[in-house]
Amino acid sequence: MERLDEIDLKILRILQRDSNMSTKKMASLLNLTPSPIYERIRKLEKDGYIKNYVALLNKKRINRSVTAICMVSLRYHNEGFIDKFDSQIKKLNEVQECFHMAGKVDFFLKINVSGLDEYHEFVRTKLSRIDNIGVLESYFVLKEIMDTTEFHF
Repeated sequence: MERLDEIDLKILRILQRDSNMSTKKMASLLNLTPSPIYERIRKLEKDGYIKNYVALLNKKRINRSVTAICMVSLRYHNEGFIDKFDSQIKKLNEVQECFHMAGKVDFFLKINVSGLDEYHEFVRTKLSRIDNIGVLESYFVLKEIMDTTEFHF
C-alpha cells in the first residue's frame, strides 16, 4: 500500500464525519473538481482504507439507551473454548462489540438494551448459558462523555 497524501487524509476525515457528502461538495471544500475526488475515494476503498459505510443509529430512538460493559473471564483457555465462545457470542443480538483481551479479563463486551430488566433477562437466559464462563462482571454507563467512530490523524 502506498502512503496517503494530505488530500487523501482530508477525504478520510470528511467521510468519517459525513459519508453521504457528495463528491461535488467535497471537491468544493478541497478546491478540486469532483472527478479526482471520486477516483481517490474509489482507490481508498480498493486499497482497504475504507472498510464500510454505515448509518449510525440513535440508541434512544431505537429503545437501546442502556449500555452495559460486561467483563467475561473464562474458566479454561485453550483454543477450542475460545473459538466456541467467539461463535456463541456472535449469535447474541444484544452484543454490539466484543473484544478478546489480554490482562485480567478475557473478553470485553459492549451491550445495548432498553433497561435493567432486559439486561437481567439477557444475562439469565442467554449469556449465562454460554459454556465455560468463570466470572462475569457488569458495569453500566451513567453518561457518555465521548461517542465517536472517527480516527484522528
